[in-house]
Amino acid sequence: MSPQTPIDRIVDVLSLSEPTTSLRHTYIKGESLYFPTGRVYGGQVIAQSVVAASKTIPEGRLPHSIHGYFITAGDIHQNVLFDVENLRDGRSFSSRRVNATQKDGAIFTAITSFQTHGQEGFNFQDPMPDNVTEPENLPSVKELMKPYEKQSTFASYYTQKSPFDIRHVTRTVLLGTDKSDQGRRGHQLVWMKADGRVNAGQVIHRALLALGCDQIMMEPIIRRSGLSYMTQGISYASLDHSMWWYNDVDMNEWLLFVQDTPVAGHGRGLGQAKVYSRTGTLVAAMVQEAMIRVPVA
Repeated sequence: MSPQTPIDRIVDVLSLSEPTTSLRHTYIKGESLYFPTGRVYGGQVIAQSVVAASKTIPEGRLPHSIHGYFITAGDIHQNVLFDVENLRDGRSFSSRRVNATQKDGAIFTAITSFQTHGQEGFNFQDPMPDNVTEPENLPSVKELMKPYEKQSTFASYYTQKSPFDIRHVTRTVLLGTDKSDQGRRGHQLVWMKADGRVNAGQVIHRALLALGCDQIMMEPIIRRSGLSYMTQGISYASLDHSMWWYNDVDMNEWLLFVQDTPVAGHGRGLGQAKVYSRTGTLVAAMVQEAMIRVPVA
């Protein structure tokens, strides 16, 4: 039997436990994945919250939004308990509140909404940028990090355990600052897809997008600030995250993240992204605020 790949492991973890229900609350347990910080990775708990809520939703409805707050750092050595509260099932939409807790209390809370799939309505979108370098012509983060995997737990994670193939069109800030005009504006383009084949339903694909995007949402803030992940003494954490799905997601195919950051201050920065399929369909949009600090000289 061949060893489980990182993407297979993620999909397995997203399956969660069998739910138990009491009154309007459903309780579901989920495993915690390894992450080099030693804390529960934010993308993991967002994705698991989407899947947990989906287990309580009438058939034929898919997640269209989630709005969540990270309360405190989670422990990767503990499972996470998801308490899903049924707020409302309407004619087209279902709303759920999800509280994710561990032994010492809440680590994440969110409200997520589901919509009957395929409803008609007005339709428009911002166009995908033109003349973007194809992902096959770009180095992957795995390749970029390979020379450093024995020196850095993060480099080792990206080369050995990351379930995604990530390829930056603009210069990555994982290894150094970006002094270009685009860098000074905080604008970046990134391709991403699953590193392997995902054979799962649409809820899992949408949850995987939520999980994957958290790996790059802070980058525009760091870029525009003239910093990099290598900046001495830098510390960072996600504060909140909102996401909207507008079309079906296929994590087996390349997705283009068009990202920027409009504002930062008080040790906080706002990152935003539009996500396009390779054919130009805008499939999702997201916003995240992060705490980013560097020591005062």
